[in-house]
Amino acid sequence: MNTAHVRRKLHAVSFQLRQARVVAKAMKSRYHPIVAHIVPIRRCNLACTYCNEFDAVSKPVAIETMLRRVDRLADLGATVITISGGEPLLHPELDSIIRQIRRRGCIATLITNGYLLTPDRIQRLNGAGLDHLQISIDNVRPDGVSMKSLKVLDKKLQALAEHATFQVNINSVVGASENPEDAVVVARRARQLKFATTVGIVHDGGGQLRPLGDSEHRVYQQIVRESGQTFSTFAYYNQFQKNLIQGLPNNWSCRAGSRYLYICEDGLVHYCSQQRGAPGIPLENYRSQDLKREYESVKSCAPFCTVSCVHQVSMIDQFRERPEESLRRFFPPKSRGQQGYDPPAVIRALVWMFLPPQESKSRKKITRGFTRAALWCLKVR
Repeated sequence: MNTAHVRRKLHAVSFQLRQARVVAKAMKSRYHPIVAHIVPIRRCNLACTYCNEFDAVSKPVAIETMLRRVDRLADLGATVITISGGEPLLHPELDSIIRQIRRRGCIATLITNGYLLTPDRIQRLNGAGLDHLQISIDNVRPDGVSMKSLKVLDKKLQALAEHATFQVNINSVVGASENPEDAVVVARRARQLKFATTVGIVHDGGGQLRPLGDSEHRVYQQIVRESGQTFSTFAYYNQFQKNLIQGLPNNWSCRAGSRYLYICEDGLVHYCSQQRGAPGIPLENYRSQDLKREYESVKSCAPFCTVSCVHQVSMIDQFRERPEESLRRFFPPKSRGQQGYDPPAVIRALVWMFLPPQESKSRKKITRGFTRAALWCLKVR
């Protein structure tokens, strides 16, 4: 086990505590962004045919402008700021953006195609304070759809395993390759390198579900079985992806424009990368009344949406507003005849601590004590 891996393990502990603080703040306060997504450059060094989030000519956004946007998001209460593109590693001042995110007390995450990663570049990301990096890999070998292949990126993954002290997630994409089984190979390689793994579903040009074929459906289920699941990914699968892989709609309240903000390179606030244009308000003019309005607004694209970050943010509000119902959806019975939901032991303990029976006054007093203690420990005001 190399030094970077040990440091990554230690960082994981503090990262999980900071994630818990994000959730605690979101449970306490409704009208602030949980996740904000910023684009410092639209240009990309690749041209994947399914992607609608890049061009080949855009210049980097001025660093002064990006720092002002980070400050504005922090002022609005954002707790996680994700940097993407285009390809964000093309921005010459990316490290300064990451430092400003961390300086403002937010979690800093990065989505990249990985092509520009080198040992030196990874060390600079370490020094800037990056918390989390994600690479989506579409196939084993480059094809006419995507160059984000394991064959090209494997040396980059090895460099991350050797040098990165931040958390790394490899996203296997089902539906992006001519060979669906490639996603299984990618997921296995990520686990071999001791990275976290997720599985995504390719979407069409509007962020809507592109139905999976039988072989893709089998591959998806195989990755889920082999990878194992954390509480959050298990709940996410039962809440959203279980329906999507069957071509079925999801019944949920999208909080984009409120709990999730997408800030394009022009500084406009959008629902997400796939619904650019709405609401289309400049970030510097975005106010609490905009957050409140968009929290309640109905998005017609929601039933077949595949944008996972927006899904996951909404799960916090689902739980805050309807905890018992949410638990039944997140953790359904294992067998058809079983009564009630079947959460893991840790979740059952948290339910006892924070969801007392309505008729029990003594349990409610205990819960108030646990809540005050949890908020104090997590430094949530």
